[in-house]
Amino acid sequence: MTRVFRTKGLTKVYDTGEVQVRALDGVDLELMAGELSVLLGPSGSGKSTLLNILGGLDHATSGKAWFRELELTALDDRGLTRYRRDHVGFVFQFYNLVASLTARENVQLVTDVARDPMRPEEALEMVGLKHRMDHFPAELSGGEQQRVAIARAIAKQPEILLCDEPTGALDSKTGIQVLEVLRDVNERLGTSTTVITHNAAIRKMAHRVIWFLDGRIDRVEVNETRVAPSEIVW
Repeated sequence: MTRVFRTKGLTKVYDTGEVQVRALDGVDLELMAGELSVLLGPSGSGKSTLLNILGGLDHATSGKAWFRELELTALDDRGLTRYRRDHVGFVFQFYNLVASLTARENVQLVTDVARDPMRPEEALEMVGLKHRMDHFPAELSGGEQQRVAIARAIAKQPEILLCDEPTGALDSKTGIQVLEVLRDVNERLGTSTTVITHNAAIRKMAHRVIWFLDGRIDRVEVNETRVAPSEIVW
């Protein structure tokens, strides 16, 4: 199986002036292409910091990280911007939609600058929102807004999709709908997908589960048998 990400001794230290916070403490990790992986752990355990470095949003203090054969930790800001543009889709807890634009127009913000995008209409149809594409965010439910955010992320056909608490602001029923979309994207498009969550039940739908504690990987689990999101008990 091909590796999509690899890290070696990855460390991130935040210097607040009075104290140093070691958000990542020598992380060695491998994530595989085409898999849906889940990162679990309490707040402050390093999950989001790792995701930000893998996504090219932040720099490591020391250690190395690779996307395939590209060494991310050797890139400058311009190189990281190019990497994000060409390879990465992001989904966050809060949807970050432009209120004055329709669902279609929010997705088009990405497709206008991507190298090989799908049509906005196609992306919205994939997430079940073909009938809502001309509605504004205020006219959509929280789950629908998150699905627009997912459509925006996948419309440029990224190799990897990084999701930070994508169900954190949603109730269980709506959250399951969003997880169904993420699983569908992973299976239909083959997009390597990583999901950060506090909800340990979500691990049951993943190929690989990485548990974090105090900036380190506590353990890694590989699921031989996965369940559908609809079978997850929150």
